Amino acid sequence: MAKLTKNQKKAHAKIEAGKAYTLKDAAALVKEITTTKFDASVDIDVSLGVDPRKANQMVRGIATLPHGTGKTVRVLALVTPDKEEEARAAGADFVGLDEYVAKIEGGWTDVDIIITTPACMAKVGKLGRVLGPRNLMPNPKSGTVTNDVGKAVTEVKAGKIDFKVDKTGIIHASIGKVSFPADKIYENAMEIIQVIAKLKPSAAKGTYFKSIHVSSTMSPGIAIETKSVAGI
Repeated sequence: MAKLTKNQKKAHAKIEAGKAYTLKDAAALVKEITTTKFDASVDIDVSLGVDPRKANQMVRGIATLPHGTGKTVRVLALVTPDKEEEARAAGADFVGLDEYVAKIEGGWTDVDIIITTPACMAKVGKLGRVLGPRNLMPNPKSGTVTNDVGKAVTEVKAGKIDFKVDKTGIIHASIGKVSFPADKIYENAMEIIQVIAKLKPSAAKGTYFKSIHVSSTMSPGIAIETKSVAGI
């Protein structure tokens, strides 16, 4: 096991062993234990009592964080010429179709979100080999395949995130930056937790929220007392 640095030891010392914190306390504590020189991301990991191998227990959804993620989201709009101005006006960083399809086929994926329309999916669908492994493939369920391109771009830029449970039953999501006030970290965390609560599959039995942890880039995780979170 790698030795802890002096700062890492200080961070671990501030977390009481075996203690589960309220979400509000954790939102404040994560700021205290972060020692990076850059503005670290704050992440939430939610372990669910589901079997994601079964289609009727897959948990996937969309949350619009009230305070955004704090990240600059690079958006590519793969649209026909009649939708280009709408996409640009909404703030898309890259707009076009055939030229970007060719670039992606060549390995270019320097974006965070791709938004397209149903009419363009015949061309975009062929990019699955490149986009799929990078979780960039547009999907109607995540709102990234839509005729309302302007709205989709605006929402993504404002803090709309797409999440899904991984094969181990855990949802990982970024909910802000360490520079955020603790109350904004808390409110963003509450938003995604309550969305996940509403998505509980009817086929899931037993405890749904097995555990929740909040952490920042390179910080230890802080266990959350799930009973302290309203609405789950």
